[in-house]
Amino acid sequence: MKLSTSFPIQDWYSKLQNHGYRLTETRRAVVETIANSDRVLDPNQIFAISREHCASLGLVTVYRTLAKLEQLSLIQRVHQPDGCSAYFPVVDGHQHMVICQDCGRVEYFTGDTLESLMKRVGMESGYQIHDHWLQLLGKCGFCQENSR
Repeated sequence: MKLSTSFPIQDWYSKLQNHGYRLTETRRAVVETIANSDRVLDPNQIFAISREHCASLGLVTVYRTLAKLEQLSLIQRVHQPDGCSAYFPVVDGHQHMVICQDCGRVEYFTGDTLESLMKRVGMESGYQIHDHWLQLLGKCGFCQENSR
């Protein structure tokens, strides 16, 4: 099941301001790039896309903005097979995601609960498990078509 990836940018701006962060042109460019993307983006991709709208943007600003957005739980870090982190907006509620390893496209889905697995792992490890985060990696239909 595909879920909407439309994120309320004004809510992000309000949260940033409420935590003492200024809404500079460069910060707005980074926020809008992430919020409007349907794919995970690494810092260099965010920089390149944002810079098209704000020529004065520096890579340091991208990293600082990512850190602030992650601190405020507005974005989540997505671990990539190549070891580089990418980012995507946090979705309200509990969701799972499937990520295309070629183009970075993200789709959310709902599915079976993992409660029995979490319970078993908790018992075997001695941990009290509260939550989980599921990322499935693969190749989207578009990338499959283009690789033939």
